[in-house]
Amino acid sequence: MRELPAWQITEAIQQLCVDANRVLPSDLEALVKQRSVEEPDQMAQSILCDLCRNLDAAREMGIPICQDTGMAVVFAEVGQELHIQGDFETAVNEGVRRGYVEGLLRCSVVKDPIRRGNTEDNTPAILHTRLVPGDKLTLTVAPKGFGSENMSRLKMFTPAAKEEDIIGFVRETVTLAGSNPCPPVVLGVGIGGDFELAAYLAKKALCRSVSQRNPDPYYADLEQRMLTAVNETQVGPQGFGGETTALAVNVETYPTHTAGLPVAVNVGCHVTRHKTVVL
Repeated sequence: MRELPAWQITEAIQQLCVDANRVLPSDLEALVKQRSVEEPDQMAQSILCDLCRNLDAAREMGIPICQDTGMAVVFAEVGQELHIQGDFETAVNEGVRRGYVEGLLRCSVVKDPIRRGNTEDNTPAILHTRLVPGDKLTLTVAPKGFGSENMSRLKMFTPAAKEEDIIGFVRETVTLAGSNPCPPVVLGVGIGGDFELAAYLAKKALCRSVSQRNPDPYYADLEQRMLTAVNETQVGPQGFGGETTALAVNVETYPTHTAGLPVAVNVGCHVTRHKTVVL
């Protein structure tokens, strides 16, 4: 049994919060820059170039790539042969607190969903924990801004739904969102499971590399068809039109009940942030 002190988790989370908010994953940044060259619409190309300059400036100046530094979503894969010395959830939230307060990141979490009241340190985090084989701890921090989160949707399809219905739902989600999620977007699509698992799968999909397609060729093809359909909407960068409405679509699936077909779309903005460390 391997021992891991809780303070190491706190320090790791603290750094992940800061790093994820300042530097975009390299493959996603490369996509933005690629589209800034390939986009045929002049206005859209100009906007994409502005987004590229923003990413460069954030890196050079050590500041967040977006003013909305998000709610901290933490995915933790805990090895079954690992013993954490201390309270795990407390360690995670302390890391978020330090990352946001000491890292001078905007704190946006409120104490109560209706009565509000800022917690002033961006805690608590949204924590998803899963037991896995081994003695390692894998931590992923995904700061999620709510300009895009608010545009996300879930639909409980019946098994009679066709591929075209699901693709249409994804396309409709982006069309209804318009400029609100700061396109070009990244879409996480969860298919299967039940009501809450479909949404979890969609959020998890946003943490997958945009250069990595679904390992199942069927769903890899579906990802591409969804991407094509979304880009045909001509919403474009920041909603001003153009061929670059989405940069990537990532699909994650899970077995479901014979009577159901849940589909969730988690919308991510052009700065869909996440960073991972293994302890």
